[in-house]
Amino acid sequence: MTSLDPIEFNAEVVEEFRASGGYATGPLAEFPLVLIHHIGARSGVERVVPLVYFTRWDGVLMVIASNGGSCSHPAWYYNLKAHPEVTVELGTERFRVVAEELDAEARSLVWPTIVEQSPAAGEFQGAITRRIPVFVLTREE
Repeated sequence: MTSLDPIEFNAEVVEEFRASGGYATGPLAEFPLVLIHHIGARSGVERVVPLVYFTRWDGVLMVIASNGGSCSHPAWYYNLKAHPEVTVELGTERFRVVAEELDAEARSLVWPTIVEQSPAAGEFQGAITRRIPVFVLTREE
């Protein structure tokens, strides 16, 4: 994975994730990854993005819209807001979830867990003025 283009990089990570049963090498080797199938808010086109996930105390998965510490939300943030019912790939398992952005109070309760699991999240938050959104991914039954 030597490409710096985000679209190509993501495609390489997705391919490697699927070929290895849910793992990646390179800069993402140390992180637990999930693939999120999301629908474009304006285009209606399905896209797949690899994201680092976090586990809440009750086992629920969470993802953050850090955008690598950018001052703007990633495109997938708006897609999850518009179409919160998405498919997730976790390891070799595939299932449907509802992605819900946490409000400020709920976010404040889980943010320390996120920073504990990935200090980079805290560094990203400290470097920008926007509040990094946190989504919980609740499995549909």
